[in-house]
Amino acid sequence: MADPPRGAPDTELVRRFLAGDAGAATELISRHERRVYAVCLRVLGNPDDAADAAQDALLAMVRKLDGFRGEAAFTTWLYRVAMNVCYDHLRRAQRRPVLRREEEGPAPEPALEDHAEAVAGAYDVAAALAQVPEDFRVAIVLADVHDLPYDEIAKVLDLPVGTVKSRVHRGRIALARALGIEPSEPNDRSAASKETR
Repeated sequence: MADPPRGAPDTELVRRFLAGDAGAATELISRHERRVYAVCLRVLGNPDDAADAAQDALLAMVRKLDGFRGEAAFTTWLYRVAMNVCYDHLRRAQRRPVLRREEEGPAPEPALEDHAEAVAGAYDVAAALAQVPEDFRVAIVLADVHDLPYDEIAKVLDLPVGTVKSRVHRGRIALARALGIEPSEPNDRSAASKETR
């Protein structure tokens, strides 16, 4: 017996929603809500803020489906919507005072499993990631946590590919330093390899 179909492609669901099928939007939401929450959590660092941002992003997705032109993958377009919502949340957070008790500690890791969990073993990656400047943090979350290629990240962030590569590189260096690891520069590596010969 053949496996049942996994569901219509995202682009088909968008087309059905625009034709009046409200159930298509529900299917898109249930298909992508965990992914949207995970990216919001990695960018914002707080589970409550991430839940609010993910809900806002999914609502924005439904409101803006008529603007999806299919020029990029649906997930690329959705990441861009989620990033815009995260940026809005970060701007609002800068304008309000932060009240946090010391005993609360850093934000917990997400319940959603991804390959970043393997790295989290000995280090508090979430707390270190929160120390990385916002532009770099967003780039490394999309590249290293969600495995998006540079060209898709460039579309999500509306940046040149070279800028994305630079932000990912600089973000990785900042994350390593936040974790207490001193990253080696390319010249350091070549010098070290010469010493071992």
